[in-house]
Amino acid sequence: MEEKHFLAFDCGATSCRAVLGRFADGGFSMEELYRFPNQILESEGRCYWDIGRIYAHSVGFLSQLGQKGIRVDSIGIDTWGVDFGCIGPEGELLGMPRAYRDPYTHGVPERVFATIPRAELYGATGIQIMDFNTIFQLYAQTVEGDSALAGAESILFMPDLLAYLLTGNRVCEYTDASTSGMMDQASRQFNTALLERLGIRTDVLLPIVQPGTPVGVLKPELAEETGLGPVPVIAVAGHDTASAIAAVPAADEKFAYLSSGTWSLMGIEVPAPIINEASAAANFTNEGGIDGTTRFLKNITGLWLLEQCRKQWKAEGRDYSYGQLVEMARAEAAFPGRINPDDPRFANPANMPAEICAALSASERSRGRFSDREHFFASGTKTGAAKRDAQIVSCIYHSLADRYKEVLDLLQGFAPFPIEKLHVIGGGSANALLNQWTADALGIPVIAGPTEATAIGNLMLQARAAGLMADRWEMRRLIADAFQVKTYYPSI
Repeated sequence: MEEKHFLAFDCGATSCRAVLGRFADGGFSMEELYRFPNQILESEGRCYWDIGRIYAHSVGFLSQLGQKGIRVDSIGIDTWGVDFGCIGPEGELLGMPRAYRDPYTHGVPERVFATIPRAELYGATGIQIMDFNTIFQLYAQTVEGDSALAGAESILFMPDLLAYLLTGNRVCEYTDASTSGMMDQASRQFNTALLERLGIRTDVLLPIVQPGTPVGVLKPELAEETGLGPVPVIAVAGHDTASAIAAVPAADEKFAYLSSGTWSLMGIEVPAPIINEASAAANFTNEGGIDGTTRFLKNITGLWLLEQCRKQWKAEGRDYSYGQLVEMARAEAAFPGRINPDDPRFANPANMPAEICAALSASERSRGRFSDREHFFASGTKTGAAKRDAQIVSCIYHSLADRYKEVLDLLQGFAPFPIEKLHVIGGGSANALLNQWTADALGIPVIAGPTEATAIGNLMLQARAAGLMADRWEMRRLIADAFQVKTYYPSI
């Protein structure tokens, strides 16, 4: 087989990367070639994504590839979900996209439910109620008279927006659109009747297309500027979790997955949506997958807790590596404090360690469960602060493992098959201590890896679009052969 090269742009909330995949002689390899930080910009109480900066980095990297003479057969883009940009009548981008952590949607779901009852909305869309869902963002922007939305000819979700900036063509890819809280599960198109009842414009929405759909080729000026020529851009599974789940190296359907990163997304892959009173009560979501599957899952606040603690500690002069954080947690493994990672108080506090301490103080401390309260709450000495930091890390890891157990127990009640193992993918799969504590909590094997699952799934879907493989199981067999995984068995 002629060697093929595919380029994955994998953009997350904290970093974006470019990964080159090589397919030759039935084998697959990949290499991360470029990475740059991403962050939410705050201005006048609003939160935005600096889409211009992301685009500039993308074009700059493509130019580097062209200068090196590296041939690219196609490009695929995946990002986080729900957020979108507005495109004006002249094709112009109308301002920066609002970010999902913007507080403007706080309390919006309850206002929407006054028009469309919660049960009706969930019954139609199958999407869990989270205040940053696209439907709530659009409602909030409509009510506040947002000028970008008012002047838009169309809206584009983040992966489709980046593809548009590269090609000039607009599409709306299924896996990302499915997370919006606006898609009808039966038709797999937007439920315009619901939106019209809320006064939300529906003329800005595009028809939904499936993963593998060609978007177009690099715009002529970019083809010349980068030296790459008219490279095709493919609408892969644009939602990063959908691309990640496509890369789970499972041999059969009897697994649950945990995409572990800033968010922890835990669920199962099923042939059809699961929408009933029980799934609504447990706030599970039905998001689009590849090959017509549904990702039945639950969002769990993940390593965001640790990332924000690490950021705060660095500002205070204690800069811990991720390896040090693991050893700190191991040293304080017996620390009994636990929190609910999904408590709204941890969504975006000014000081995450202080917020965790406050939560522990309000619950666990009152019950006398701390054996060393003075060390935990005292921060007047360097030694005391370091011990407190270690206990917070231990608390986060144990609390996540406990939460995973709670969600797995719920999944067992919904799955049409026995769940025999948990596949952990994403950056968190490299955390051996958390993996072991998760296996201990769940009582089933935990299979960790690959870490770069999102980029791998992105590349595999491009390869499928090029005709190199037939279905997701062929993809997964190739991934299992190409990457080492580690299995953690329950020790207790």
